[in-house]
Amino acid sequence: MSNFFEKSDLSRKDAENIVSDTLKNCDDGELYFEDSKSETILLDDNKIKSSNYSSDLGFGFRAVSKEVIAYSHSNEISKESLKKSSENLRSTLKSIKGTYNHSIPKSNKKFYEGINPIDQKSLNSKLEILNKVNDYLRKKDSIVKQVTASFSGEQKSIEIIRSEGEVLTDIRPLIRFNVSVMLEKKGRKETGVYGIGGRQSYDEYLKDDKWKDVCEEAFRIALVNLESIPAPAGEMKVVLGPGWPAILIHEAIGHGLEGDFNRKKTSAFHNLMGQKVASEGVTIVDDGTIENRRGSLNIDDEGTPTERTVLIENGILKNFMQDRLNARLMKTRSTGSGRRENYKHIVLPRMRNTMMLNGKQTQDEMIKSVNKGIFAVSFGGGQVDITSGKFVFNCTEAYEINNGKIGSSIKGATLIGDGPSILKEVSMVGNDMMLDPGIGTCGKAGQGVPVGVAQPSILIDKMTVGGTKL
Repeated sequence: MSNFFEKSDLSRKDAENIVSDTLKNCDDGELYFEDSKSETILLDDNKIKSSNYSSDLGFGFRAVSKEVIAYSHSNEISKESLKKSSENLRSTLKSIKGTYNHSIPKSNKKFYEGINPIDQKSLNSKLEILNKVNDYLRKKDSIVKQVTASFSGEQKSIEIIRSEGEVLTDIRPLIRFNVSVMLEKKGRKETGVYGIGGRQSYDEYLKDDKWKDVCEEAFRIALVNLESIPAPAGEMKVVLGPGWPAILIHEAIGHGLEGDFNRKKTSAFHNLMGQKVASEGVTIVDDGTIENRRGSLNIDDEGTPTERTVLIENGILKNFMQDRLNARLMKTRSTGSGRRENYKHIVLPRMRNTMMLNGKQTQDEMIKSVNKGIFAVSFGGGQVDITSGKFVFNCTEAYEINNGKIGSSIKGATLIGDGPSILKEVSMVGNDMMLDPGIGTCGKAGQGVPVGVAQPSILIDKMTVGGTKL
């Protein structure tokens, strides 16, 4: 854990006194210290293209009264800097009075170890693996024309000081390993991309030459796309595969269940609490307590212990994801979902690991029930209107379904719809739930945070598919 006061004229006692004095007439707030170290190493075109290391140290000071948020941040930890921030907060809130609510439940549970993954593996050993990836893929087949591989690692230490000297700390590791391979055959070029990651050391993911598995999957996806035919278009049944396809749930449904959109009544779900919003058998949770997962947290960025929040249970809307501010204004409690990208940003209610839970059907049963449709295995980019849930997603791996059997792989398929409607079109929920491989980053209000998704295979009875077939 970083000692944020070691090289500063600011003592912990000074900080605690300034926090308590600044927030005494407010509804909420905290002083958030952060020390982050990160690296990115990239191999491309047969050579190491870049190797970057960065560190950042600073604080964010927040005061909240009613709906008004005053926020000040600095990359200088000093008594003078914190006093100036305090004056800025007071000035913003000088005409607004609240009653401070400082209590936070305590938890000793840890869902990842406080390690520094960057230091646990030498730079040379990382470079060696990237070069091995390049050699391994290029030797597989002469159709391999381009290989890109990268490591990214981070350690983030945080300390939160609240009124009356309450202090909460966390150390958060995060790594990601990505491989991209481009194939060319008979003048046609296609790419396959795959990655893994989470809150452990690099070696936990790469031991026993597991990097080869990532290479094989990227190569397989590229090969599938190389043989693909133009996608059909129209309204049809869609089977979504397990794991990463849950990014559709995250984007098209999850954002609409975040507290701020519902408090402001801009979400399609804002007045539906306790009502049926999905087919029976559809249960969706947001869980920050899964060990070593990318979206997991020991505490959120307000210091609230993370939890497993049931959002939709058997089709019934049960909860929204809440930070402290929106929970207070909606007269409920925080779900430990208050997150920020770093000390320069305010807290917002955000997703962690968003998952649809298992049902009883098999993927095979779903495929056999479809006369004409598509089987979507993985998604790439897409566009989503967060408040309405309307979306357009591009499939990066998908197949035709004809007469209950999987047919040719297809290229150019897009899934079009809106989250609230799609929830009601789910007719089968599989028993094969998978977590994504650990690569998700969620954007909201200009902030990116690491997240996870999971789901079993699901059958959607009616969905618009955009295609390229003439």
